[in-house]
Amino acid sequence: MPELLDDRVGFVRRIGLFQATAINMSQMCGIGPFVTIPLMVTAFGGPQAVIGFLAGAVLALADGLIWAELGASLPGAGGSYVYLREAFQYRTGKLMPFLFVWTAMLFIPLGMSTGVIGFVQYLGYLWPGMSQGQGDAVGLVVTVGIVVLLWRRVERIARLTVVLWAVMIASVALVIVAAFTHFSPALAFTYPAHAVELTAGHFWIGFAGGLTIGIYDYLGYNTAAYMGAEIRQPGRTLPRAIISSILGIMAIYLLLQIGTLGVVNWREMLDPQSTAGSSVAAAVLEKTWGPAAADAVTALILVTAVTSVLTGLLGGSRVPYDAARDRVFFRVYGALHPRHRFPVLGLLTMGVVMAAGFLLGRHTDLATIIQLLTTVMVIVQSLAQVAAVTVLRRRQPALRRPYRMWLYPLPSVVALVGWLVIYGCADRSPPGRHPIEWSLAWVAAGGLAFLVWARGEREWPFGPKRIDERYLHGADPDEEAVPVAEG
Repeated sequence: MPELLDDRVGFVRRIGLFQATAINMSQMCGIGPFVTIPLMVTAFGGPQAVIGFLAGAVLALADGLIWAELGASLPGAGGSYVYLREAFQYRTGKLMPFLFVWTAMLFIPLGMSTGVIGFVQYLGYLWPGMSQGQGDAVGLVVTVGIVVLLWRRVERIARLTVVLWAVMIASVALVIVAAFTHFSPALAFTYPAHAVELTAGHFWIGFAGGLTIGIYDYLGYNTAAYMGAEIRQPGRTLPRAIISSILGIMAIYLLLQIGTLGVVNWREMLDPQSTAGSSVAAAVLEKTWGPAAADAVTALILVTAVTSVLTGLLGGSRVPYDAARDRVFFRVYGALHPRHRFPVLGLLTMGVVMAAGFLLGRHTDLATIIQLLTTVMVIVQSLAQVAAVTVLRRRQPALRRPYRMWLYPLPSVVALVGWLVIYGCADRSPPGRHPIEWSLAWVAAGGLAFLVWARGEREWPFGPKRIDERYLHGADPDEEAVPVAEG
């Protein structure tokens, strides 16, 4: 089959529906649920924590429909960068895409750092005597190893991702099967008194914290959209990959959450030093199939952690590339590897930030990193994309829309409310970390950086607005095929 060359950005369209879905699901699942089930139980104070995963699924699906429409209409490298550039160029020039790239260079690798933290956390089950320094060293070695794995052509990574995706599915399936062979409904469904008291303030504080953890676990349904310039038939592939991956992971998470709570007493998860608090999947296997099975599945979970980080960094490293090519970010980020055709500096920069985030999380806690990355992401990406769908429908009504959001504008409203709840309650969990203030400071710094950049480039507000409607007038990538030679 001939490859499709996107001659605007130099990428080749090689990734199909199955690979795109596998990339999304690998990034979504990864180590997330294996380390956040105890966090969710702590937030809610009991097995009613399943509410958090359900709420996260609703928000992920609503937001996923936004990504599906934008990704199908604007299938370029960088995902949100492209969407915000096209939507907001009419009023604020290149401010919004610049701010997105600025924040993405922080929140994407911070998200990946949580996977490395989880890797070291589960490794501690197989290596009980591991010291803090040894754990730090292991995490840094894993970070470097992932960057080395990504130092190759994307189609080779896509094939590797499918293999790693199968390992991820196997590890999750084994934990679920083990849980339901020894399932106790009394453990899973016996809630403490006043567990779901809708008139109590503490319930809604726990709900907001649980929603943050829940959406963190679902993050990754948009990974393939960051690689829009490398997707075959993106108008059909991206919406299907996004929606399928959310529905598939939702089913997996509910089975995993309920099954785990039916084996491990939720009170044991409140102690972060216990096996149930630090390696809950291993605790499930210990109680059901014994220590040998726990060791084997823990090894698979370690592979799953690496898979999620690899796919997330793969998609995220594309974000600054297209921006630099359009002269909306530092131009040095606009170079591809001459042979393997991947963005070199974007990958290296995010690798360094990921290493720093890993060390920060190791010396604070995982919840802190989750809150920091979520608040930074919400303020520029999530809320802005809710607006971008409506803005583009009004500004570019003739834009090709192979997929249009179901029940518009209801998903946009649901997503808007969900993101505002997460952001507004961020300072309450964990207390004393001030993620809202840090996110505002980072965006303010980005605004100053934009002014310096805009003055040097003579862009708005120091020059004219340059309107670029390339997707409105360009060729249809679902139909256009340009054969290129292999190698």
